[in-house]
Amino acid sequence: MIFGLILVLAVAVLDWIAVAQGWKKVEIIAKPATMAALFLIFALVGWFSSLPLIFFGAGLLLSLAGDVFLMFSDRWFIPGLAAFLLAHVAYIVGFNLPLPDVSSVWSVSIAIILALTAGRVLRRIVAALKGKGLQRLVGPVVLYGMVITIMLLSAMLTVFNPEWDSIPALLASLGAFLFYFSDIILAWNKFVAPIKNGRLVNMVSYHLGQIALVAGALIQFTK
Repeated sequence: MIFGLILVLAVAVLDWIAVAQGWKKVEIIAKPATMAALFLIFALVGWFSSLPLIFFGAGLLLSLAGDVFLMFSDRWFIPGLAAFLLAHVAYIVGFNLPLPDVSSVWSVSIAIILALTAGRVLRRIVAALKGKGLQRLVGPVVLYGMVITIMLLSAMLTVFNPEWDSIPALLASLGAFLFYFSDIILAWNKFVAPIKNGRLVNMVSYHLGQIALVAGALIQFTK
């Protein structure tokens, strides 16, 4: 698995270089190739070895679909958003099998912090959407923001779930956070204000997040 993930990382680095240098033709190949390679490694190691991994595999495929949609014009933004939303739903299910205890003080505290943080970020993004006359995107973006926040919460709660070992839980939590961060960068850069090297930061955090998340899931459920 480690060798396979290194190969995935190599393809991802090629995509990052393409983004940084503006090599559009290379990016068109390297971007979907990264997620396709990650899914291939995931499937070979143990996609159907447990129920949670089936959902994580579905999340990877939906993420790949989202990548492809978002490579094209803005008319494909909603299909891309929908694909990633379903990917996060799949990850949420994967993280919550078996269902964890969410009544602890730590669980409630993390949920409150994430909700407050997401609320502040979403308010800025929604205001920017309305300012640009993109009211039609407000509902889908808010729904997506809520779902990805639940995905991050689900990942972070694995740290306190006795069913999860420490290393895979930390890897999955880190991966989910990087995925969450990459989406904030994407939305902020697209709708609120340009961020220096925003697309590069978005892709680096996205790929590293997916790799860490998948590594955590595989370590946990193929032991």
